Amino acid sequence: MEIKIKRLNKNIDLPKYAHEGDAGFDLRSAEDVLIKAGEKAIIPTALSMAVPKGYVGLIWDRSGLAARNSLHCLAGVLDSHYRGEIKVVMINLCNEDFQVEKGMRISQMLIQPVVQAELTEVDELNETTRGDGFGSSGLH
Repeated sequence: MEIKIKRLNKNIDLPKYAHEGDAGFDLRSAEDVLIKAGEKAIIPTALSMAVPKGYVGLIWDRSGLAARNSLHCLAGVLDSHYRGEIKVVMINLCNEDFQVEKGMRISQMLIQPVVQAELTEVDELNETTRGDGFGSSGLH
C-alpha cells in the first residue's frame, strides 16, 4: 500500500517505521512546544497525507513518552478524505512541564482497514451473559 505524504515544511523529516515489522510509523513535532503539567497542547507535524479510501490513520502514544513522561495522545483519527496538516493533541498527565523539541518523535500512526457498518435502530437488543455489566470483569 502506498501512502502519499506532503511536507508542508521541507526541513521536516518524513515519517518512517523504526524497525521492519513495526505496526506504526513515527510522527515528529514541527516546532518546539512546552506542554505544562496537567495541560494539553496541539502539536503540528508540518505533514499532510492521503490515506487510501477504506483505511484510517490512527494516532497512538509512543510507549516511552507515556511510561517515562506520562504524555498521552488524544483525538487520533485521520480519515481517508482529510488532507489538512496532521496535528497531534497531547496531554501531559505528569506534575512536571514537558518540553517537546522540533524533530522529536511524539506519536505513532497505524494504518488500519475500516469497516463502515450499517447502523439500524431497534427497540430491543439480544441478551448476553454480560448484559449491561459496565466494568463487571473486575481487576484480577
